[in-house]
Amino acid sequence: MLDLTQGRDQAALDRLQARPGGSSHFGTRIVVDEVEAAVRLGTPERVRNSVAFAERWTALSGEPLAGALLARCHGLLNNSEEHFTRALELHRLMPQPYEQVRTLLAYGEWLRRHRRKAEARPHLREAHEAFDRLGARPWAERAAAELRATGEAALTRRRVNPGTALTAQELHVVRLAATGATNRDIAAHLLLSPRTIGQHLYKASPKLGISSRTELARLDLNRFQ
Repeated sequence: MLDLTQGRDQAALDRLQARPGGSSHFGTRIVVDEVEAAVRLGTPERVRNSVAFAERWTALSGEPLAGALLARCHGLLNNSEEHFTRALELHRLMPQPYEQVRTLLAYGEWLRRHRRKAEARPHLREAHEAFDRLGARPWAERAAAELRATGEAALTRRRVNPGTALTAQELHVVRLAATGATNRDIAAHLLLSPRTIGQHLYKASPKLGISSRTELARLDLNRFQ
């Protein structure tokens, strides 16, 4: 992922395609990263088999998130605005902040490359702010660079108020939990154990001033940045 954010597309693609094969859900999620790197390198043929696998898995699962990621793949491969907008529609059915913002960034980049800078700016601005909130600094910097390329300065990162600060990992976990994701879902996404997720939520609760998980949805998490 670091290679991908830093423009080292050849290294990113080589690393992604060197992973062991298999039909795991995690495996399907990184197909879109393969596609992004391959498209940037001008070698889309390298991901033909991976995309075919993702299409089969998506058809079997019927999961909106899988459909959104596959639509992003086709948006990149086919230079298709229709697929990008379809991906964003599917993301709304099954919110997953990180992947949703990745799609938003990809669409903003596509608009900028097609000289539609005014249309690209709101998407890139939203992506920059969201990555900043999620603590995904390399992605936030990439969105900022794209925003500057449209002629607009990136927004200044907001500071954390001492005493109310969550760690980056706690904030990430809390944001995912606020969408309704279970500890097991969050653990699978972050490659951690459900127990570790529970510990992060336990430590974050007093910093947020809450005593139960149900209170998360009512919080303005933007103030904890």
